[in-house]
Amino acid sequence: MSTMLTERPRADRSSLSFVPELVYFEPAALDYPKGRRIYEWVQKEGIEYRMTTSHNRITNLPGDTELEQYRIAKRTLVVGIRKTLKFDTSKPSAEYAIPIATGCMAHCHYCYLQTTLGAKPYIRVYVNIDEIMSAAKGYIDERAPETTRFEAACTSDPVGLEPITGSLRELIEFMGQEEHGRLRFVTKFHHVDSLLDAAHNGHTRIRFSVNAKHVIKNFEPATSRFEQRIEAAAKVARAGYPMGFIIAPIIWHEGWEEGYAELLASLDAALPSDVRKDLTFELIQHRFTKTAKSVIEKRYPRTKLEMDIEKRKYKWGRWGQGKYVYPDEQADALRLFISERIFDHFPEGKIEYFT
Repeated sequence: MSTMLTERPRADRSSLSFVPELVYFEPAALDYPKGRRIYEWVQKEGIEYRMTTSHNRITNLPGDTELEQYRIAKRTLVVGIRKTLKFDTSKPSAEYAIPIATGCMAHCHYCYLQTTLGAKPYIRVYVNIDEIMSAAKGYIDERAPETTRFEAACTSDPVGLEPITGSLRELIEFMGQEEHGRLRFVTKFHHVDSLLDAAHNGHTRIRFSVNAKHVIKNFEPATSRFEQRIEAAAKVARAGYPMGFIIAPIIWHEGWEEGYAELLASLDAALPSDVRKDLTFELIQHRFTKTAKSVIEKRYPRTKLEMDIEKRKYKWGRWGQGKYVYPDEQADALRLFISERIFDHFPEGKIEYFT
């Protein structure tokens, strides 16, 4: 069990990836031990907090402009319960997305959460973790003896919130006891120390999102540095977790070959030899919708992110909605170049997909 937040002194704030400036509590959240612990921590830290009957009623966030309200929302935490316990599908990463949080404190310009969270980009954490795990148990039992995989990072970066919630450790240890259950999540943060001694039983795969220096420098503000992510990756690998890397979004930019070659060489140099036998890679090229382009340009007006529709190919999605991806020639060049470098450095590695 992770350390209770009420025991965390103010001087320890530097170890947190995220300290909210404003916290909202739904009253029902205080009926749960996790909700009460977060409430006590917020009071002890002197963080401003308010009560709200529902996150949907939060309409008066500070800020004089839409951009200012967005930036404040990214520093706002809502503590509530997850009422909908029907899980969404999460292909190709997993069978289902398991919801323990929504929203992210990072400012990645390209993130699909820019549009899926719409006008409510604040961060929500759910304190009814036992009910969420019970729902997951139902999905596992329904599909047994097939293995059921759950992705915990579809709507958030749960590692960034783990020092506040402790939910990931609980979920890891729950899944460690499930013969036919597996957990997966990806992160851009390095705050993994509280997970290292969890009883995971090899049932949780932790993946780190990595990229060329150009992408991290220009498009991933408020995330852990590349070196911190790789150091954390080595830690979780030594702790016996199955591990992987997501290279996403793969962005065509000047010097991209050198950038991605350097990325794979850096991974090779940093990872100990004894953690490479079960290493996965997921490759995702940059894509965007017209809606995302509009939202991103409003929220990050100085972004250098290339979103020229004339240079892209329109790709239809599963639900009748399409996205702009790279033309086949560029996409194939990215896929082949990066795949070759992966197998040069990690001959035992597995590329799960390129999309």
